[in-house]
This record gives sequence, C-alpha cells and structure tokens, in this order.
Amino acid sequence: MTQHALYVQLEAKPGKEQEVAAFLASARPMVEQEPDTTAWFAIRMGPRTFGIFDAFTNERGREAHLQGKVAKQLMARAPQLFVNEPEIQRIDVIADKLPH
Repeated sequence: MTQHALYVQLEAKPGKEQEVAAFLASARPMVEQEPDTTAWFAIRMGPRTFGIFDAFTNERGREAHLQGKVAKQLMARAPQLFVNEPEIQRIDVIADKLPH
C-alpha cells in the first residue's frame, strides 16, 4: 500500500506559465527511473498555479525522490520560474486505489 506522499504547489511567475508546464512535463522520464515512486502527477490548477503530487510505498522511496534529479532541478530553476521557493509538504496516505 502507498503510505507516503509529497505535495508541492507552485505559482509561475507572470509570463513563465508555458515554461513551467514544459519543465514539469519533461520531468516524467526522470521519475520513471525511480522504482519506489508509486505514482507521480504534475498538475495545473489555474492559469499560473501548478503542483506536483507523488506517492511512495515507503519512506526510503520518498527520501530517494527528494534527493533525486527532479527535486534538484526544481530547486535550481525555482528563482527563474516561480513566485516563491517551492515548499515541499510531506503527506501520509490513509488509503489509495491504484491500478494493479
């Protein structure tokens, strides 16, 4: 069962919306190389509001993701792309429904 997750809400700087969307889409191949990442979503909630939600079966997977390529690139590009520095929230999953 999925036990751990991360959520990051991101607000793109004006004029950087397409660049943020492209950056998030480009992260998928990096996440596919993480065997302990159960689910990963890059989402858009409004014109300038984006987010990332990822889920893991164990704490080891969550920590590996936080030390991985996507997190490093996100923090490196944050000053150029986002209004505020990304705030990563650790979440505990109560229940899930995933494909088998």
